[in-house]
Amino acid sequence: MAGYRKLGRPTDHRRAMLRNLVTSFLKNEKIETTETRAKETKKLAEKMITLAKRGDLHARRQVAAFVQEKEVVEKLFSDIAPKYAERNGGYTRIYKVGPRRGDAAEVVILELV
Repeated sequence: MAGYRKLGRPTDHRRAMLRNLVTSFLKNEKIETTETRAKETKKLAEKMITLAKRGDLHARRQVAAFVQEKEVVEKLFSDIAPKYAERNGGYTRIYKVGPRRGDAAEVVILELV
């Protein structure tokens, strides 16, 4: 069993999609997507927040290598990470919205706590 979901995509497409989802999520602090994508995004977003809480140069470079927009990296280190300084994980929450019209995929809202 793999340690991640394949999401029916080739590796490069899946990585690009997840990077985009994480970037959008940290930018807007809330996204609406399918349940499986949200669960994968949640893992990666929480990892980025934990790195940002460390706050050193190496952590900033690791986040910058994954998150695609410089402004989002700045926001993560200056706004989001300080909010969760006292919290040990569990920075995100998933709300179920219901099935999507068309393919009945379970749609959820992923947001910061």
